[in-house]
Amino acid sequence: MAISILGIINSLSPKDAGSRKVARNLAYGPAERQKLDIYAPRDRQDNLPVVVFFYGGSWNDGSRAHYDFVGRALAAQGFVTVIADYRLLPEVEYPGFLDDCATAVEWIAGNIGVHGGDPERLALMGHSAGAYNAVMLALDPGLLKRRGLLGKVRCTVGLSGPYDFFPFDGPISLRTFGAVSEPMSTQPIHFVSASAPPMFLASGDKDTLVYSRNTRALAQRLKVVGVSVHERHYANLGHPGTLLALGRPARRIAPVLKEVGIFLHQHLDVRQSVAA
Repeated sequence: MAISILGIINSLSPKDAGSRKVARNLAYGPAERQKLDIYAPRDRQDNLPVVVFFYGGSWNDGSRAHYDFVGRALAAQGFVTVIADYRLLPEVEYPGFLDDCATAVEWIAGNIGVHGGDPERLALMGHSAGAYNAVMLALDPGLLKRRGLLGKVRCTVGLSGPYDFFPFDGPISLRTFGAVSEPMSTQPIHFVSASAPPMFLASGDKDTLVYSRNTRALAQRLKVVGVSVHERHYANLGHPGTLLALGRPARRIAPVLKEVGIFLHQHLDVRQSVAA
């Protein structure tokens, strides 16, 4: 899906009345693309659960400016929502974009309280390449553990994400991961363990860009080790559909937002801290 088209959809999408943008262009690092925006429910509250959303774009395209509709949709569900830009190819190579996402989460955990969020109740969420980023952060112990964040990530949502795609046989995967010396280290499914947080994994059966077998394979591996997984396959959606269904015009097509909201509340509404 072309970013220009997504930008048009975003600009024309009706805003969720129960949401507001509370901060924009906040820097979580020194690079130009290391910035984020924050959304919250319209009625100001404190210590709300937090959802960090990473967008897709094949790791070489994308802008948080085109995802206002996602931030507002999730904020209207009762979450402080953060949408972060991250550096892309060719500015950085793998795992640079993952390091940026982890740095963003570290900044959020240290600063979100000022904006009404509870740093002890974080969820990671993404679509497409962004779902890869979110799931990798949740599964690879090296990405968040050294930042002291493992106990703060309560659950993860992946929409139409690539999680099990080695050997690399397409131009996107070859460009992004083809030069990595240990290719299995790039695969989220490689890091599955019983300590993984609960996950909501969804795909569209009509997706021909990231096949739904990625979702099925990861969900099955997680279930085998005892991780709680909510797996959904939407018969009438293609690759962009799981994202667009978060916005008001497309919600009647598939209940993605409703089901994601139920999952997030289930795992984020409990306030006690989780041991790291």
